[in-house]
Amino acid sequence: MIKNYTLISRFTNQLQWKGIFSLILVLVLSVSAFAQQTGRIVKGTVIDEAKRSLPGVTVRVKGSSAAVSTNQDGEYSIRVSGPQDVLVFIMLGSVTQEIPVGTRTDVSPVLKENSKLLNDVVVIGYGSSNKKDLTGAVVSISSDEFNQGVLVSPAQLLQGKVAGLNVTKSGDPNKQPSTTLRGPSTFRTGAAQEPFYVIDGVPGASIDLLAPADIETIDILKDASSTAIYGSRASNGVIIVTTKKSKAGQARLSYSGYGAVENVSKTYDVLSGPELRKYLADNGQAPLSALDDDGSDTDWQKLIERTGYSQNHNVSYGGSGQSSDYGASVNYLDNQGILKNTSLKRTIVRGYINQRFFNDRLKLGVTVSNSSSNSDDIYSQTTALSNMLFFLPTVGPFNADGTYKENYLRTGSGTRNPLSVVDNNLVKIKNEKTLINGIAQVNILDGLKFTASLSTQKDQSNNNTYLNSQSGLARNANGVAIRSEVLNTTKIAEGYFNYDKTFGKHSIKLLAGYSFQEDKTNDGFGLQTQGFSNDQLGANNPALSNPTGLSQLILDQTLVGSTLRLISFYGRAQYNFNEKYLLNASLRRDGSSAFGINSRWGYFPAVSAGWRIISEDFMKSVPVVSDLKLRAGWGKSGNSLGFNAFSSLLVYGAGSKFYNNGLISNAIGPVRNENLNLKWESTATSNIGVDFGLFKNRITGSVDYYIKKTSDLIYDQYAVSTTQFPTNTITANVGKIKNSGIEITLSAVAVKTPTFSWTTSPNISHNKNVVEALSDAIYKIDYIQTAQLGGKGQSGNYSQIIQPGEALGTFKLWNYAGKNAAGVSTYINAAGQTIASQPLTTDMKIAGNAQPKYIYGWNNSFSYKKWDLNFLVRGVLGNKILNATAAGLNTPADAKLQNIPRSSLTESFADVNAYLISDRYLESGSYLRLDNATLGYTIKPKSPTIKAIRLYFSANNVFVITKYSGIDPEIDMGGATPGIDNNNFYPKTRTLSFGVNASF
Repeated sequence: MIKNYTLISRFTNQLQWKGIFSLILVLVLSVSAFAQQTGRIVKGTVIDEAKRSLPGVTVRVKGSSAAVSTNQDGEYSIRVSGPQDVLVFIMLGSVTQEIPVGTRTDVSPVLKENSKLLNDVVVIGYGSSNKKDLTGAVVSISSDEFNQGVLVSPAQLLQGKVAGLNVTKSGDPNKQPSTTLRGPSTFRTGAAQEPFYVIDGVPGASIDLLAPADIETIDILKDASSTAIYGSRASNGVIIVTTKKSKAGQARLSYSGYGAVENVSKTYDVLSGPELRKYLADNGQAPLSALDDDGSDTDWQKLIERTGYSQNHNVSYGGSGQSSDYGASVNYLDNQGILKNTSLKRTIVRGYINQRFFNDRLKLGVTVSNSSSNSDDIYSQTTALSNMLFFLPTVGPFNADGTYKENYLRTGSGTRNPLSVVDNNLVKIKNEKTLINGIAQVNILDGLKFTASLSTQKDQSNNNTYLNSQSGLARNANGVAIRSEVLNTTKIAEGYFNYDKTFGKHSIKLLAGYSFQEDKTNDGFGLQTQGFSNDQLGANNPALSNPTGLSQLILDQTLVGSTLRLISFYGRAQYNFNEKYLLNASLRRDGSSAFGINSRWGYFPAVSAGWRIISEDFMKSVPVVSDLKLRAGWGKSGNSLGFNAFSSLLVYGAGSKFYNNGLISNAIGPVRNENLNLKWESTATSNIGVDFGLFKNRITGSVDYYIKKTSDLIYDQYAVSTTQFPTNTITANVGKIKNSGIEITLSAVAVKTPTFSWTTSPNISHNKNVVEALSDAIYKIDYIQTAQLGGKGQSGNYSQIIQPGEALGTFKLWNYAGKNAAGVSTYINAAGQTIASQPLTTDMKIAGNAQPKYIYGWNNSFSYKKWDLNFLVRGVLGNKILNATAAGLNTPADAKLQNIPRSSLTESFADVNAYLISDRYLESGSYLRLDNATLGYTIKPKSPTIKAIRLYFSANNVFVITKYSGIDPEIDMGGATPGIDNNNFYPKTRTLSFGVNASF
């Protein structure tokens, strides 16, 4: 009984507590519901100046977290607490409005469009400026202007969009595009020729960390008066990337994705098997041997190329409240190359959060970005690309036993089975990039702000290459494994003050800052070994190899870890008087450990001015002109990219081997001379420009003229006496190069009605490049020979030359004089005589250069109700391309050893000179390309959860008009040997894609 009572008592107590808890919960919910019901509802419809409803406008109560968005019809409904509340209406591209509620129950504002020319905010480095206040040559491209299609790098977003910017890209998914701004200004290659990237304020951040869908705007700083604030890394221009962030009161979820099909846009027209047999028979040649003719008709291009399928998916979300904003995104790219066994798979994850404290006086934020990519490629890709043209079509790819058919005794250019090269020599690269950036921003006083940022970037690359036992590139090696693991890290600490103040007609902006950067590069190892019992593990376990000697176990001597430090002090002053007269001056002092102890510090000044003529009273009588500004500037920037900590030091390396107490040891000796005076290359740019707007800015544009002079160019092969130096060459600053030109950009709203609009935006630029000097009083050299292309009997020849008075990429070739009566190619020698034999190297003459005289782009955007159409035409004029591929193929007399193109059928079989690289193969590189055409349809359902869904179809590389006879005229313009097609061009593709953009 007592036991039962105890159980009943416990159960009753539990019921009592549950009842009390339930009562409290009901009371809390009631109070909450009552609190939510206080105040009143305000409704309205938001429209634009054309009286069209505006969906997606953020409406929030100022000073609270309450916020809603307008629906498809521009309608909204929000609860306010009382008449003292203020409604804030926010929409990207429109002027934000704040309207007191008062006693109204309907608030329906008309949002005015921001003037694109006058009010756009442009990031200029450690700050921002209204476009109308800019005094330098700066171009801003927003996300709605970006190129569409299968894009591996964000640099491709800008192709054809920016005057003076030349972006070239082959079809290789693993190769970055070459980007040149206002002409080349260095003899060095790689990063030394590329613009300097800044991502969300982090200088030097890798552009590979960003997916195109995550980018809001890209600002291009062209002249030194704009770039000098970045000092010793900015001589090739600065590209500032700003990623998408949540707007105030906005919550967003979006998806974008596409699927694409890529095919080779053009193939070489070479002979088929039957055609080659007939050609040889018609010219009295004996049938090919059984090793070279098994009765096959093989199209090697078709065999190693394929249709590529690509996909891209991007999901992002974010939000912004009264004191914080946050966001994250995930991007996945799978780009299958059209050459078998080439592809790129990449995943990018980004996230950020910003929190504000003490009435927004303190802002703390952190951003994390990670890019993880897996690349498949072919070892000695050039061998595959050349042999798919040269290899005899009269043999099949396989022997009867399934092994790859080869004839190692065959000479000439087509000596390796291209399918074997593609299948048996594989490269797998895994790359991991991570960027963490933290920021603290303090509003100290009215107008005075301090910003501190810390960032660290890690770049880990693991290379796994295996040439298996069937590889014709590693015969009798029983498999060759090449492994490397390299880690590069960058740490940056920056702190700077911004002071903005307006008093009366005067406005000033001041900047003062400090930066410290430490780069650790090449921290890793690399080795090559061979002799595996089987191919099952590939290069995954080099310890299983069985090299027979030290010569088969090779350590990578190029991977030498180094630490480089850069310390900087910088400042800038901007002055605006009465919105008419603008003045900008900046100075940066950089110190780099990469250079000689006597030249580690440098100054990079800049000054520019602007006159807003439109603000003058006399312009009121010219109503057709709605904006007019004259600007001029001069500045100096440097180029220290591409250097390591040992660039100026006496460096020792391994030489030959010797016996040391019965052991084989490496001899150590000097391999590089010391130069205590080595410093960065320096570029001084003068720029004068005009910005204008006509007919209420229906037509806007700019014209810029610049002179860009680079001095102290670095070259590492100046001859010195070994009686004074340990080795016979030294790296020194001597050369000078000049670029000058004009850029014109226009944008016109040709038609604008409530249902239809057409915007057209052409741009064109002209640049002249000339090398001014290679020697000084100490180091002398008359010219630098480049472009050693090889070829039968031409292994020691150079096809380009760098010399004063000529452009970088100048061709120096034999002078073709046509064919003689016997059909043999003839040439004009140095004495002016016509000869039918191979000329001497002294017979070569200047024949043109690879630099385009004009670069142009023309973008057009149409919209009709829910439809949109965009197309981009771009191209170049006035450049030359050396088609060394055509020269190597044109060997009628060697048709027994390699295939020939159909064009060779008109050549004499007796022409033993036809293949010689001469100005016969120097062709016009001018082209006009319909680069992209995109048709879209936008659905805006009447749903509170779905803002818009856009479906689109896009075509890339639709057609190209050119006289160039090669695969494609868009040859790589980077490096010291631009404009050469030498059996190594990864074919460009024609792409069809279908995609969807959805926002919620």
